[in-house]
Amino acid sequence: MDGATQVTTAPAVLILLGPPGAGKGTQARMLEEKFGLVQLSTGDLLRAAVAAGTEAGLAAKAVMEAGQLVSDEIVIAILRDRIAEPDCARGVILDGFPRTTVQAEALDDLLAESDQKINAAVSLEVDDGAMVERISGRYTCGTCGEGYHDSFKTPAVAGVCDKCGGTEMKRRADDKAETVASRLEAYHAQTAPLIAYYGDKGVLQSIDAMGQIDTIAEELARIVTAATA
Repeated sequence: MDGATQVTTAPAVLILLGPPGAGKGTQARMLEEKFGLVQLSTGDLLRAAVAAGTEAGLAAKAVMEAGQLVSDEIVIAILRDRIAEPDCARGVILDGFPRTTVQAEALDDLLAESDQKINAAVSLEVDDGAMVERISGRYTCGTCGEGYHDSFKTPAVAGVCDKCGGTEMKRRADDKAETVASRLEAYHAQTAPLIAYYGDKGVLQSIDAMGQIDTIAEELARIVTAATA
């Protein structure tokens, strides 16, 4: 990967599928840099909409403050607002959404409103048995969000982010090894059916995500280039 920004020929909508620890966030950030796309995750979307005080954000805030799950309708409304912003003109990478076929159908309806479509849904295939090490060893820079791992990707200088120089590193509470099994079970029950859904639509691609990060990134870049040509 040479880091040079490439321009896609049309606004693209890419989906990254894979269980916890598959590397979706890391690969999405690399695609952002290479293709000028915008990574969108449900959590970040919700927090930004709440902070901005948008109509959908206020609705989400009320639901969350009541201790309830934000409905698909609210998430779609927030996504509709976000993809209409100027920085998404080249396209977006959806990381962690959709999680169910119901959400996938709602996303299709949303994109149809602006004559857009899913260019590619990429499944990052992993070995469940290796996920415990992957997940329990990962952490991020508290300043810029760059991802690291105890075994696979450490900063050049211990405790100092390669990207921004930040020194505050964070680990997610749900990355503890004992939580991995239940998260994988939930993924296989709810999200794996999306593989069949997008396979039926002819936009599914699969990548062996157990290899080196740069090798996976090169394969993803090839897929994105072909899907947006």
